[in-house]
Amino acid sequence: MPHPIIKKSSIDFLKTLAKHNDRDWFSAHKEKYTEAQANLIAFADGLLREMNKHDTIETPSGKASLYRIYRDVRFSKEKTPYNTHWNGGFKRATKKLRGGYYFHIEPGRSFVGCGFWGPSKEDLARIRQDIDANYPDWRKMLSNKTLVSTFGTLWGEQLATAPRGFEKDHPAIDLLRYKQFTLKHDFTDEEVLDPDFVLQMNSTFKKMRPFLNFMSEVLTTDANGISLV
Repeated sequence: MPHPIIKKSSIDFLKTLAKHNDRDWFSAHKEKYTEAQANLIAFADGLLREMNKHDTIETPSGKASLYRIYRDVRFSKEKTPYNTHWNGGFKRATKKLRGGYYFHIEPGRSFVGCGFWGPSKEDLARIRQDIDANYPDWRKMLSNKTLVSTFGTLWGEQLATAPRGFEKDHPAIDLLRYKQFTLKHDFTDEEVLDPDFVLQMNSTFKKMRPFLNFMSEVLTTDANGISLV
């Protein structure tokens, strides 16, 4: 079975939409949108098949992984009605497999990410408690050669100062200031259109596993390593 690809026409649709981001144009070109969306669904289905070979994904299908192209503009100053990218996410299954995978396809700005973009108050507190107690383990995990060469450093929003309950001179203050704990890897437009891109993206997701496994352990066990779930 050939690998699904992202067609150039699906990328070209986004480029044109960025120039004509209004309902009249979109309505007149709904057929092109439908074709491009079907292409992304097929790609996401193929990606899901590959990912389930090395992880357990709760998201049932590629179609279910895709986010809507329609923007929610109710609370935004930016009122253009449509996103000019394709994106989607996969959730890991069971309470012990924490974290999620995200992909974003946009001309000149395609990337994948994983981790904890909006951790709950309880999860964030648990993460910071673990950093406080075990920051050498965190530094060892984050210095993993594959993680560093593929993703660099942690990616996410940070506090301007120390979080409540922690000193500004804490030896791991750089980690404690994070509000989001994610990894990110960028792809060029040429990579996105490569016939083997679904395998490249899957391989990149697979390289995130040491990070996700470490974070799952942090969030599902107590300080003595006893299961919380």
